[in-house]
Amino acid sequence: MSADPAPGVAGPLVEPRSTDPMLPEADPFYAPPQALGQLPPGSIVRTREVEIALFGLVPQRISAWQLLYRTCDLDNVPEVAVTTVLLPWGADPAAPRPLVSFQCAIDAVASKCLPSYALRRGARAAGSIPQLELPLVASALARGWAVSVPDHGGTGGRFGVAREPGYRALDAIRAGLAFVPLGLAATTPVALWGYSGGGLATAWAAELAAEYAPELDIVGAVAASPVGDPAAAFVRLNGSLFAGFAAVFTAGLARAYPDLLLRTHLDARYLGWLAQTETTATFPLLYRFARRDLDKHCRGGLSALLAAPELQRVLGDIQPGRRTPTMPMLILQGVYDEVVAVADVDAHVDRYRAAGADVCYLRDRLSTHLLLQYIALPVMIDWLADRFAGRAPAPPATETVWSLAFSRSAIAGHLDFARVVARMLFARPIRAKQQPDSIPRPTVHLVHNSLDVTAAPSV
Repeated sequence: MSADPAPGVAGPLVEPRSTDPMLPEADPFYAPPQALGQLPPGSIVRTREVEIALFGLVPQRISAWQLLYRTCDLDNVPEVAVTTVLLPWGADPAAPRPLVSFQCAIDAVASKCLPSYALRRGARAAGSIPQLELPLVASALARGWAVSVPDHGGTGGRFGVAREPGYRALDAIRAGLAFVPLGLAATTPVALWGYSGGGLATAWAAELAAEYAPELDIVGAVAASPVGDPAAAFVRLNGSLFAGFAAVFTAGLARAYPDLLLRTHLDARYLGWLAQTETTATFPLLYRFARRDLDKHCRGGLSALLAAPELQRVLGDIQPGRRTPTMPMLILQGVYDEVVAVADVDAHVDRYRAAGADVCYLRDRLSTHLLLQYIALPVMIDWLADRFAGRAPAPPATETVWSLAFSRSAIAGHLDFARVVARMLFARPIRAKQQPDSIPRPTVHLVHNSLDVTAAPSV
C-alpha cells in the first residue's frame, strides 16, 4: 500500500525485480521530494521492503525495510537519508521491544559502502565495512531488539564531517519510531552503538541528542574506538599502511567544505588517486593507498596545508567532545590499536568527563583494531541490555585489562555469537532467542508522518 503523494512530491515507486540492487545515485528511491523543506526532521518520505544478505550473497531471514527520511546537513539545510530498519524473523510487532541505532563504520565516500546498499542481497560491495558488521546487527536482533542502521555519511558520502552523522542517526531513530510495521512508539527506549568510524558517528549523536532530539528516550550509548581526534588521525595515518583513511578523509572534507579548496593544494597525480575513492570500497582503497604520503604531493608540503587558516578552522570543528552527552556511555579502545591512537581516545574521554558526562572507559591491551569489535561484543551488548532493563551503570571509571575476551560471561557471549554467525551462513532464521527486556507498553504510537510511503517489492 502507498499513500497518495502530496503536491510536488514524487509518486509511488515500483522497483523492478532484480537480483542486483541499483547504486544509490541511480536508484530513484533515494530521490528527495520537492516539498522536503516542509517536513519536520525525521519525517518519512517513502519506504520499501528489502532483502538483506551476508556479503550480498547469502540471503538472511531477517525482516527488513528501508526508510527515506528528512534530515539536515552541517548547515541545517534539509536533505534526505536512508536507514535500514530490521526486526528478528517472525517478530510480533505488537510485542514491546527497544530500538538500537547501529552506526556502521562506513569509512568511505563511495556509495557502494552505504549500509543501505552494501547490506542488500545482490550488492556488489566487496571490501565494504558494513558487510563485516552485519553479524553484530544480527546479534542485536537475536536479543529481540529492533535495529536502525542509518546511512550516517549521507547520500553524498561526506566522510569525516562534523555533526552531520549525529543529525542523520537521530532523525533515523525518529523515522524508525514512527514506522508502523516495527510496532514502536514515542516512548520506546533507544540506545546508540557503533565502532571506529561508527563509534565517531555514535559520539556525534550522543552529543547532539539533548539539543537536537530531546524527545527521544536514549538510555545509553556504546562508542567503541571512536577516533577521538580525526585531525590527529589524518596526520598520523598519512604515509602509513592505513593512508587510505587519510585519502578518504580528504575526499569527504572536500565534498562538505568547498571553501577549503583542498584540490588546489594537491598535484595532478594525487588528485588522480583521490578520484579512485569515489567508486572504491574501503579495503581495496587501503591496499591502493598504502604508504602513499600526501606531503610529497602537496604544494608547500603537508605542514603548509595544515597551517592554512581555513583548514585549521575545519579541523577544530570536526573534533568531538565539545558537547556533553546526557546519557550513560561505554567507550572501549585498544591500548596498542594500529589505526586509532589510544591517547586520542583518552583525551576524548577526558573532555566528556570534564563536562560532567557519565562515561565507563575500558582499554584492552591485546586487541587489534579490526578484532576488538568482535572480541568486545559480549561486553557491549550486555551493557546495552542492562540499560534497556533499567539497571544503573557502574560508576564512571577507567579500567585497563589484558583482554575483554576471557571473562566467563564473555565466553558465553562468544558462543552465542558463533551460533548467530552459523545461522547466517546457512540462511537460517535470525529469531529472538529470548523475549526483549521488559518495557512498559505505551498506549499511543507516534503519528506516521509521511509524504509518500511506498511499499516497493522485495528484491
